Amino acid sequence: MQTRTLGTTGPQTSALGLGCMGMSALYGDSDRAESIATIHAALEAGITLLDTGDFYGMGHNELLINEALRTAPAAARERALTSVKFGALRTVEGGFNGYDGRPNAVKNFAAYSLQRLGTDHIDIYRIARIDPDVPVEETVGAIAELVEAGHVRHIGLSEVGAETLRRAAAVAPISDLQIEYSLVSRGIEEAILPTARELGIGITAYGVLSRGLISGHFGRDRKLAPNDFRGMSPRFQGENLDRNLELVDALRKIAEQKGVSVAQTAIAWVLSRGEDIVPLVGARRRDRLTEALGALDVTLDADDLAAIEHAIPAGAAAGDRYPAEQMAHLDSER
Repeated sequence: MQTRTLGTTGPQTSALGLGCMGMSALYGDSDRAESIATIHAALEAGITLLDTGDFYGMGHNELLINEALRTAPAAARERALTSVKFGALRTVEGGFNGYDGRPNAVKNFAAYSLQRLGTDHIDIYRIARIDPDVPVEETVGAIAELVEAGHVRHIGLSEVGAETLRRAAAVAPISDLQIEYSLVSRGIEEAILPTARELGIGITAYGVLSRGLISGHFGRDRKLAPNDFRGMSPRFQGENLDRNLELVDALRKIAEQKGVSVAQTAIAWVLSRGEDIVPLVGARRRDRLTEALGALDVTLDADDLAAIEHAIPAGAAAGDRYPAEQMAHLDSER
């Protein structure tokens, strides 16, 4: 497994990480046994970074990872790194009620995550979205106290803009910024990515396949389950979906010429953006994981990259990446 380091202060990790959210929530029903088998397969393949959130399935995802690690070979378990997001407030019905970044809340969230994960430390801890009522300095300061106490190893951030990144980094070392980055989500390139690089902060890129939209497996006639949040995503709606799948068709021609899949091409593009970027793949099944791992063997030369840029120019995607209400919570979009 190829490795990369998260920023100048973060840990060394596998070049690909496994995003585990879909094993518990937001993409329709999932298969618990297959989810655990997929985590085991990822660990066996050398993936060390497991990304989760305490609000994914209201704790379900952390418990799932706990079970997967407990039943994995000892050597794989010891290499695993947990990246945990916190702060999202949920309702019994599964709705969202904003975010809480108060210092006491941060420590409370961490206590529950440590219990659910069955571990004495979290490798990377980050608030999922900035609490608009709490200065980021206070939230990061609370995580820094958890680091000092030995409960957290590294501090991360999620979906913050360049200014917030600077303010946070002035309080304590930040290992990485987790943010959406893909061929159809390139907003970080203007200011956020340059700022992260200036500050020595790595990027863990989620949504590298845009929630399956540019995986090559999503068809125009696909029926989404009622509990699949893509049913409310602007990029999966009407004419937006038609336009976005036209982009996928253009990417497919390049992938076929190279003898690889669309998903592998899209992941390889993110990998090519820099050694300081670790893509998170949201595979829920072993076959999808195997496909994603194949991206590590894809080499994109200058001609390939030029062809990809021509097929999917920056800003070509139709529709926002989240519904308007959720976009409003993104400090990175301000």
